[in-house]
Amino acid sequence: MAASFGVCRLHFRALGGLDKFCLGLEPQTQVRFTSTTSALKAQTEKKTAKAAKESRTFQAIQEERKEEAERSVLISCPPKINEKKFIDYLSKHGTINKHFFYNSYGANAVVEFSSRESIASLKESINIPAVEHEAAVPFKSRLLSLKWPGSQSSNHPMPKFKEQSPPSINEITQLLSERDTMDEQLQCLTETLQLTEENISLRFLVCSLLRDIAGAYFPECIIRPFGSSVNSFGKLGCDVDMILDLDGIYATSQKKGSGLSLEYQVKRGASERAVTQSILSVIGKCVDQFGPGCVGVQSILQARCPLVRFAHQPSGFQCDLTANNRVAMKSSELLFLYGKLDPRVRPLVFSVRCWARAHSITSSIPGAWITNFSLTVMVVFFLQQRNPPILPTLDRLKELAEKLLQEFFEFYGNFPFNKASINIRKGKEQTKPEMTALYIQNPFETTLNISKNVNATQLERFVALCRESAWLLQQKEILKQSSDSPWGFAALLLPSVTSGAGVKSRRKRKLEPASSRIKNLLDSLKIKGGETVAKKGSANARR
Repeated sequence: MAASFGVCRLHFRALGGLDKFCLGLEPQTQVRFTSTTSALKAQTEKKTAKAAKESRTFQAIQEERKEEAERSVLISCPPKINEKKFIDYLSKHGTINKHFFYNSYGANAVVEFSSRESIASLKESINIPAVEHEAAVPFKSRLLSLKWPGSQSSNHPMPKFKEQSPPSINEITQLLSERDTMDEQLQCLTETLQLTEENISLRFLVCSLLRDIAGAYFPECIIRPFGSSVNSFGKLGCDVDMILDLDGIYATSQKKGSGLSLEYQVKRGASERAVTQSILSVIGKCVDQFGPGCVGVQSILQARCPLVRFAHQPSGFQCDLTANNRVAMKSSELLFLYGKLDPRVRPLVFSVRCWARAHSITSSIPGAWITNFSLTVMVVFFLQQRNPPILPTLDRLKELAEKLLQEFFEFYGNFPFNKASINIRKGKEQTKPEMTALYIQNPFETTLNISKNVNATQLERFVALCRESAWLLQQKEILKQSSDSPWGFAALLLPSVTSGAGVKSRRKRKLEPASSRIKNLLDSLKIKGGETVAKKGSANARR
């Protein structure tokens, strides 16, 4: 039987052939064979689905998530919610595809139905809350509040709440120190900080809820997230950047007709900027007055890129809304594609950005700091400058995960910022067109410098930290795992001499790249390493 099976397997490579072959086997063998075939089918289908998902275009992903958001509701829940009872109650209005709970000013739930009809059915059953004055606006949004009748029992298990905030630097340092290799540290860092599926769904839902408000004035508009929310480099807790799309960023070209055409009747503005300011002014007032959960609304219309800024309390997100910013969407798609090109790109970006935040190179507060977008472009430019620019084989990935990070710090620790600009469109250095501290050309609006806000002091701190971190990674002791002290990438997150004592001159930094903190850290690792060797030696002697 074994020999026959071995021969027949060569002739029945397709799963369909295996099914037919299975019919001629003995009952017990047939059961085992059927089970194996089913497992193979399931595995094949899973791989096919995964491959199809990973091969989707940026636009296809955004449209799919937007459509899912339009079938979703955001519900404020009682503190002790019975998950089964909650889902059974909502299921009366239609099939629920998925749901999750999270905390933001109390318990909240995102529920995605399988059809929009379920949303309409749910809206018909809800009540508009009574108020003591006549100023309330009866706007039936998809932001709901569940008032459960009667007391809640504490006997039922509480639902699992999804985390929406990143861990602290201390927690990250501890987590990384528990890994066995630096390669595992960088991968762990990425998995810990990156946006979860639930967090991304919530971001698209917030955009969809805001679109419900803007649609009262502009019925054909779409509000899309851009930047970190969609470019695959977003970190838990990052802001939600949105675009009010009035003319279809992803619209296909107009079809040729019979020669007749219809045009909208529109008013003309003094300039495109003036029109954008007027649109955002209207939306800002509407969100401020009638947007459920939207607080702290600011219309910043005189900025280079006019925007409306607000906090969305039910989701816990800080939001920035701009209008018709096609370049921002192109930049988001470009970074998304770079993140897909090689499995090392995203871990390197997350690591560099985490390192920069730990040392206050970047900040969540607007100012003269290097932005995360600028830093990500600098990583891309560094990878373009590798010699050769084509990335090495997979066999060296483990070794190069550490090596790329070290080379990034060496690259920018010695980059001629005083005379050269960064251009990822051409992938090479160019002469600075203007005398700013850091010049990074916008890949789509080539006359703009995306890092114009960065001053000389912040750039010098960045360069000094790059040199110090590169020197650290050259020391073998820092890469040895230690149970008591941060090691590997975790050691790079510790406070640096440049944070408190000011920036030393670049020439001096080359001669004296490490602070006393670093020397003490390396000495302690050497001592612990020696103690470990001594213990092992004495143990072997006893044996």
